Amino acid sequence: METDNKNKCYHFIAIGGVGQSALAKILAIKGFRVSGSDIVESKYTKSIQDLGVKISIGQKKENINENQIVVLSTAIKEDNPEFIEAKRLNLPLFHRSDILKLISEQYETFIGFSGTHGKTTTTSLCSYILEKINAHPSYASGGIISGLDTNANAYTDSKIFIAELDESDGTIIKYKPDYIVINNLEPDHFDFYKNGEKDLLNQFHKFFENLKPASKIFVNLDDEGNRRFLSTITNKNIITYSTKDKEADYFADEIKLDENINSFTLCHKKEVKGEIKTALLGMHNVINALSVIAVLMELGFNLDEIKKPLSEFQGAKRRFETVFNKNDIKIIDDYAHHPTEIKATLAALKKQAANKRIVAIFQPHRYTRLKALWSEFLTSFDLADVLFVVDTFSAGDKFDPEFNSENFAKTINHKNSKYIKGDMKEAALEISKYIKKNDFILTVGAGDVTKIGYLLGDMYETKN
Repeated sequence: METDNKNKCYHFIAIGGVGQSALAKILAIKGFRVSGSDIVESKYTKSIQDLGVKISIGQKKENINENQIVVLSTAIKEDNPEFIEAKRLNLPLFHRSDILKLISEQYETFIGFSGTHGKTTTTSLCSYILEKINAHPSYASGGIISGLDTNANAYTDSKIFIAELDESDGTIIKYKPDYIVINNLEPDHFDFYKNGEKDLLNQFHKFFENLKPASKIFVNLDDEGNRRFLSTITNKNIITYSTKDKEADYFADEIKLDENINSFTLCHKKEVKGEIKTALLGMHNVINALSVIAVLMELGFNLDEIKKPLSEFQGAKRRFETVFNKNDIKIIDDYAHHPTEIKATLAALKKQAANKRIVAIFQPHRYTRLKALWSEFLTSFDLADVLFVVDTFSAGDKFDPEFNSENFAKTINHKNSKYIKGDMKEAALEISKYIKKNDFILTVGAGDVTKIGYLLGDMYETKN
């Protein structure tokens, strides 16, 4: 980033968002002037304030002045008062993806994790491992990284930058990572990809066209969408990984999914490299771990030095996170909001819960997604013994009179499904009436359903 911009202040609208806060934190650590605003205080605004960043609670035009570069996310609408004032003053306006791009260009090695699912977990795992072996990575993750208690960091001597590359709004085409992981490719974000997989694959083709000739591309062969995409590209720097295809460059063999740990034998180009253990549960996390191992080994890191932090990593916040575990009740919160993610999360939970009752509390995220994947969602909760469906988190979508939470609960072929209306506090109070001793409870969704887990835990603890 240009040094003359250090005299300017980067002002982040909605600085409390996980993506915005990560970038603001990196700029602040690097010595740039930073300010921001948001509607409410949060753990993200607090962490940035601790770096000396001025945070304004409440978004109003008075927060904008002529000495600012204004940073927006896709979620910021044109009627935002700060956006309006910035345009009136003819200030430089940057999308958050532009700032991420500028940051990434300051490093010798840029590692990007992309795909429909698993971006936050893989970005966080890679960042955690490199932190723990003192490789001094800089990074921007889409969640708080357990064990590091942050979503971003930067070092003055960093040579490696790791980032989660979001495909949801198409901005992924701006980046040119040296190492790019494609976890999977499934239709999602139908507000942008209106033609589903066709539009998604077209966008990734544009992304690949802009990559550096020497960029290494890591592809998960277990994913059907990835395999279709792979058949249409000619890039020679493809590195594959798989839990099914022994011909892959990196292969996980002899996989064991136990209650508290995953383990597998790592094979590289058919040569056994040793046993890998990870505390990240479920088959989907075997493939996540494999992707990070592949990247780090290709970077030249020794497998022996990364094994220990790999086995210790507990995940990112809101990714299979235990939020309550006492008095014979366990509550797990997960960000899964796509049918594939939900199925994988429930499969991992089923392994851990053994014969105990699984109670799923589902909050659909966006009416457009619920409508587009209606049939897939209807078969996503087969492993749950009880299903509660709370009101949809709209994320700016208009209410759909047909494809909504109430109709979903009525339509799903599940013997124990129930629609719960009201805000999260009201929903938690109603759901608490049905909770039994020894239940495994899962709150699942990308909205504010996470609040229910904490509320239920407080209620149950008070009762007992």
